[in-house]
Amino acid sequence: MADFEIPEPKEIPVIPRVQPGVMSHSAPFVAKPNFQEPLGFPGELVDNWEDVAVKKLGELTGKYRSLQVYLDSCVKCGACTDKCHYYLGTSDPKNMPVARQDLLRQVYRRYYTLAGQYFPKLVGAVDMSKEVLDDWYSYYHQCSQCRRCSVFCPYGIDTAEISMAAREIMDAVGQGQKYCNEIIGKVYKIGNNLGLPEPALVDTLEGLEEEVEEDTGVKVRYPVDEKGAEVLLVTPSADFFAEPHVDGLIGYGKVFHQAGISWTLSSHASEAANFGMFIGSYENMQRVSMRVREAALELGVKRIVFGECGHAWRVAYSFLNTLAGPFDFLDPKYPVPQHICEVTHDLIKRGALKLDPSANDDMVLTYHDSCNVARASRMGDSPGGQFFIPREIIKAVCNNFVDMPPDTIHDATYCCGGGGGLLTDDLMELRVKGALPRMEALKQVVDNDGVTHMAAICAICKSQFTKVIPYYGFGMDMIVSVHQLVSNAIVLANNEQ
Repeated sequence: MADFEIPEPKEIPVIPRVQPGVMSHSAPFVAKPNFQEPLGFPGELVDNWEDVAVKKLGELTGKYRSLQVYLDSCVKCGACTDKCHYYLGTSDPKNMPVARQDLLRQVYRRYYTLAGQYFPKLVGAVDMSKEVLDDWYSYYHQCSQCRRCSVFCPYGIDTAEISMAAREIMDAVGQGQKYCNEIIGKVYKIGNNLGLPEPALVDTLEGLEEEVEEDTGVKVRYPVDEKGAEVLLVTPSADFFAEPHVDGLIGYGKVFHQAGISWTLSSHASEAANFGMFIGSYENMQRVSMRVREAALELGVKRIVFGECGHAWRVAYSFLNTLAGPFDFLDPKYPVPQHICEVTHDLIKRGALKLDPSANDDMVLTYHDSCNVARASRMGDSPGGQFFIPREIIKAVCNNFVDMPPDTIHDATYCCGGGGGLLTDDLMELRVKGALPRMEALKQVVDNDGVTHMAAICAICKSQFTKVIPYYGFGMDMIVSVHQLVSNAIVLANNEQ
């Protein structure tokens, strides 16, 4: 039972009446020094934090021209006001993208514009204060950096960039978020978000091999740290233990096995996710990304493939070559990096996989476009590949597929409600309310088309949905991995390598 009001899904979505301050109480746990310091941040709020915050803001607007343009160019047209899933689910006006941006913009104007320095009240400029910092900490952790608002903004203002900057400033003054910073620290210490050590990883994968052989009669390998393999698979650590994630990992292995592609995981880089992006820290993004480069060099692979994780693919597609390149030691025939869906889609097109779609006839599928795949990256060599490649895979392995309403998919997709470093139980109210628009779209195809399952290619989306959809009357097992469907349909041959 929830200790908060659960929004009621409507047949026709409704823009809510504003309720000022209704979510002002929502904030994640603050990081303690042992989580801050390994990332290069102060352990707690520094004495002169106001000056440090203002100086950091100036540094960021000087370093990132786009941030200054976003802060300068908003004309308050209102195009974004009803586009945020958190506003639609909470009705708090500070969750309108324009209002959330203004929390940073009002400080920027006070210190970095002439009008704000001389006539602050006329331009909505305010001094940096503890009240402002508290608002930042609350509402910039009510943004999943999904970028839906930027799709509809006539100036292309990216609220995600503003949220990332605000979080970086807060970290710089010693007011970091426990969830994200603890996770990044685990990657530095062990290699993955879960803190799963190498022996446990090896044991887990050996267990998968036994399970798949028992189920199929075919020995499919799930190797770790094998030098000379063609492919280094970098996948979210959720794939190692949780459903439906692990079913997707089983599918990856079956695809590589059937295609005769040698592959390996790395205990050094056993994590695709990169939470450095969520906190706006390119330095930490780079440190996490370098582990992938180091693993690829150590193992002597020819290509790097990323598993099903939305923001991992955003970082890999948009930043990996810049952060950890050049990757001139890899096979130039392949892009750096590749998504597992690109690999599987190509094999399906070439007829290299024998598939039996009837294996998934117990399901009627729909597909959730994950934000960071849909709006911050691409797949394949054609525009829109990030939309049609996963759907073509699903249609190749399933006989029953229905899309959700057109204004809720592709680049207009709604966020799951738990992205951007918000997948933590201390933000459960926000997560449940933020899922409302997606739940309304899902309910529509469930009621009208008999949909029984929703597939996704993002670890955070899958984790978020399995936790929050029961609040809306759906079963946890309704969420499946795309490669779980591939795993069900693939007809294996005994090609031991």
